[in-house]
Amino acid sequence: MTLMTFVYLIAGLVLLVAGAEVLVRGAAKLAAQFGISPLIIGLTVVAFGTSAPETAVSVQAALNGSGDIAIGNVVGSNIANVLLILGMTALVAPLIVSRQLIRLDVPIMIGASLATYGLALDGALSRLDGILLFAAVVAYTLFLIISSRRENAATTNDEFTKEFGLNEPAKPYAGLINAALVIGGLVLLVVGSNFLVEGAVALARALGLSELVIGLTVIAIGTSLPELATSILAAIRGERDIAVGNIVGSNIFNLLCVLGLSSLVSPQAIAVSPTALAFDFPVMIAVAVACLPIFFAGYCINRWEGVLFLGYYVAYTLYLILASTGRPFANTFGDAMLGYVLPLTAVTLIVIAGRAWKTQR
Repeated sequence: MTLMTFVYLIAGLVLLVAGAEVLVRGAAKLAAQFGISPLIIGLTVVAFGTSAPETAVSVQAALNGSGDIAIGNVVGSNIANVLLILGMTALVAPLIVSRQLIRLDVPIMIGASLATYGLALDGALSRLDGILLFAAVVAYTLFLIISSRRENAATTNDEFTKEFGLNEPAKPYAGLINAALVIGGLVLLVVGSNFLVEGAVALARALGLSELVIGLTVIAIGTSLPELATSILAAIRGERDIAVGNIVGSNIFNLLCVLGLSSLVSPQAIAVSPTALAFDFPVMIAVAVACLPIFFAGYCINRWEGVLFLGYYVAYTLYLILASTGRPFANTFGDAMLGYVLPLTAVTLIVIAGRAWKTQR
């Protein structure tokens, strides 16, 4: 392992975060100049922008034939988004969960997780699978746009207007400046994804870890930095519903858009490892399903639930490292998690949801 490996990793992460920020701001202001409302910008441009690092890395990995990184990046990011990012954000401040999120977006996230798992069960994500996934994200985006026009979105408009400065008077050559920001952001994403993928592959080989594990951990956390920053800042500013909505929306886009595009551009079907199918996909689905009773109980994520999320993420990451390095303790640790901890948590979630349901009747 050389110094350049760490240089590539750090430079890749910095360029990805910077590229996503520049791309979102330029695209938001450019869209506003064409008369697109701030709400629609938030539901489309901003949502795609926070998933831009995952898109860049997974597409680049698919083009390079590193299917494990492409898959691990998305699955790992979705797990990290809920367990790590929501857990950390809930520690900053208890998070409010909107009823629409519980009734619509969380079920869609669960459905997208199950659908992706079903498509991957044959051991690969083909170009046809990519078409189906990408068509689903187009339909979801159109649904968001159509439904948003039926609702009073003055508050949401004000939030995005304040965030992106959309109420500022147009400056000379503003269109060219914003277009340059979009192009510059895309360039940063492409360069950053190249650095990150190259550094991650080198790190995996040097440590004796599989590319899947590196994708599920190092790359997944790195590409989730925009979501982490957005959610924590939203919680600090009191915009706690946005903090949760950002995570759920990002998970949906990761599955449908990122994996869809990656499967479409890949020269061949993206192979899905048996390990990912047997363990990581089920964990991702379980995490998505667990959101429903936790979010439903009082429409709030409390600090103790944030601690629970963080604890599970530490346990999940520890298991990945132990299993990848062939440590004998890994099997015992995994059996304890599957046989005792997870069932106990499931019972606890059912009890919480039952009490919340009785209270609301």
